[in-house]
Amino acid sequence: MQIQHPSNEGDSGEIKLHLLDYWRVIRVRLPLIILVFLLVVITAGVSSYLTPRQYQSSVTMQVKEDNNNMQIFNGQSGPRGDPRFATTQFQIIQRKEILYPVIDSMKLLQKWDLRSRDVAYSKLRSMLSISEVRNTDLIQISILDRDRQEAADLANTIALEYQKKRIDEQQSWVARSLVQLEDEVIKQRKKVEELRDRMTRMRVEGKIYDLNPESVEDPRQAEEAILQNVESQVNDSRIRVATLRSKQQQIQGMTDEQIMRSLKTFEMDDATITQILPQYEASVSEEARMLNSGLGPNHPTVQSLQARKKVFAQQLKDQIAVLRKSLAASLEISEKSLEAMEQKLGDARSGQLEAKSKALRYQEGKNEYLKAKRILESAETRYSTEAMQRTMPQSPATIWEKAEVSDFPAKPNVSKNMFIAVVVGLALGIGLAFLIEYLDTSVKTMQDIEAALGIPVLAVIPKDVAILKDAPADCPDAEGYRIMRTNIEFNRKSPDANTITIVSGGVGEGKSTTLNNLAFTFAKGGYRTLIVDADLRRPSQHRFFGASNERGLTDFLTADIALDPLILSTDVENLSFLPSGRLPIDAAGILNSQRMIDLIQQVKSRYDMVFFDSPPILGVSDASVIASSVDMTLVVVQHRRFPRAMLQRVKQGLANVGARMVGCVLNNTDIRHDEYYEYYTSYYQYYNPQHSSNRKEQENSGNELEKGRKHSKVVASKDHEGEY
Repeated sequence: MQIQHPSNEGDSGEIKLHLLDYWRVIRVRLPLIILVFLLVVITAGVSSYLTPRQYQSSVTMQVKEDNNNMQIFNGQSGPRGDPRFATTQFQIIQRKEILYPVIDSMKLLQKWDLRSRDVAYSKLRSMLSISEVRNTDLIQISILDRDRQEAADLANTIALEYQKKRIDEQQSWVARSLVQLEDEVIKQRKKVEELRDRMTRMRVEGKIYDLNPESVEDPRQAEEAILQNVESQVNDSRIRVATLRSKQQQIQGMTDEQIMRSLKTFEMDDATITQILPQYEASVSEEARMLNSGLGPNHPTVQSLQARKKVFAQQLKDQIAVLRKSLAASLEISEKSLEAMEQKLGDARSGQLEAKSKALRYQEGKNEYLKAKRILESAETRYSTEAMQRTMPQSPATIWEKAEVSDFPAKPNVSKNMFIAVVVGLALGIGLAFLIEYLDTSVKTMQDIEAALGIPVLAVIPKDVAILKDAPADCPDAEGYRIMRTNIEFNRKSPDANTITIVSGGVGEGKSTTLNNLAFTFAKGGYRTLIVDADLRRPSQHRFFGASNERGLTDFLTADIALDPLILSTDVENLSFLPSGRLPIDAAGILNSQRMIDLIQQVKSRYDMVFFDSPPILGVSDASVIASSVDMTLVVVQHRRFPRAMLQRVKQGLANVGARMVGCVLNNTDIRHDEYYEYYTSYYQYYNPQHSSNRKEQENSGNELEKGRKHSKVVASKDHEGEY
């Protein structure tokens, strides 16, 4: 499917054109779409009518998860809100443990006349469907059966059997769980007593003073806090000593000036240096300025400035020396302080180590005892809670709505089936239409022709045009050929280029009809026009004029006969006709001869326009011979018939013989289906013949016009059938 893109339109125009092009495909393939649609709808209707009626009954029940995970800690209980719970229950309901009792209780083997429960189970399972009510704990158990009463009974029985199984299973599990939980509590109590006795012995033997043995507080926490504080102070002092030592090492290798520039880097702010250094730098700058301005070094002002600069330099030097001594003193003090603190830390560690070694085992035993005690307390609480809760009635599956006998069949759902059939039919029909359109490789648009042949489309001729010489004078079919005549005139290299042949790629594309109407249009425009029927395979021009084909072009080419007696005059002014004559055996041979060249030279000088009818260019060589001898070649392509791939062969065949292609004609377009071409044939809407003043005469004139057009269309149709 080709999509047209006007280059001067925006994005919205392109989208609109896409939609119009899709709509065009639907209109072209509308009969196919309707046929597929009707087939699908009728099939769905017949199937729905013949399908046996089945009734559905449903039970709505609430299903809860089993709260049976009796563990010591509530936070360690089993998973809550398991997303697979509902799916699991669906599978359980369909198992034999649930359905076998249903089969036995309702005596389905006798009722369905079956021999084994397995067969009855398969049948019952095929009738059963289970669904979940969205965002709830509710499920629906549905039975689909031809017997409406049986459907309701089966759904209710399955729900009751499932409810009974859940209750029995829960009660059995509760009894086992409570016994097991009680045993675990007894074991944990004995373990706690053993750990308490062990902790007491360790406290007495180690002479450990613990004011609150039942708490988690560690008696060694205060001593550890003091030790940590001392360690923190020692670490800070070590960092300070290392920092001062690093600064001293760096300063020792630096000059006084470098030290002054790096005070901020070493974080050594000195008020004296900070105050004197700018004055010293200003003196240096001022001295340089004076010397550059022409003052000599012995100038009083310069000497005064130099003396002041020398004083500033000496002051800075003395202050740097003080700074070096101050840094060394600070380092010495910090090192002595660090030594004292490390001694204090060693003493604290030795005392703490002895106490820690005694209390370490006691603390481990105490922690183990407290942990076991907490577990025992939680287990006792859990056991008491579960024992009280399990005495209360619980229902893991509650029936909220029993199944009732259905008054209307659930299947087939005629309205749903028909709706689906309508949607599927339309989708299938439209999809098939677009598939056929995609697979259709025929020429559909002018862009197809221009892209393949590289020549412009001179005219678009609608479907079922009339033979203009037999049509009324104001026939709207003539306007398309007038447009073609105008385009040919503009594409002629010179007035001497007046011989033209019209070729087509295949048979029946309207080549001869196009040539006849175009020649008629030139003649009506005042051109002395000659039609030469050079189609020596299957001539048709003589039928348009109702003339004999006994003598004509072949007589001139094969015998020494003058041309004038062979040319026939017609009823149309300025239009003459040269029939083909009797068909020869070697048509291409006589066309490719000196006599043919002489004929072309004679008619070129005697007529304004000469049209040569020829066979299709693909399959025979006659058209190539004629195209190589005339001045212009016009290609006729039938809309939606000629394959696009064959256009390249047409172009290659004409190019091989040196033919000059002036343009192409898109013939037989159906404007009723392809709305795109209404723009190129819009002159039909503007033709409104006015031959008389009263309405009656207009109606008579219109009737005669329509009769004449229909008659000419019949002639054109017959001529199309006879084209090669």
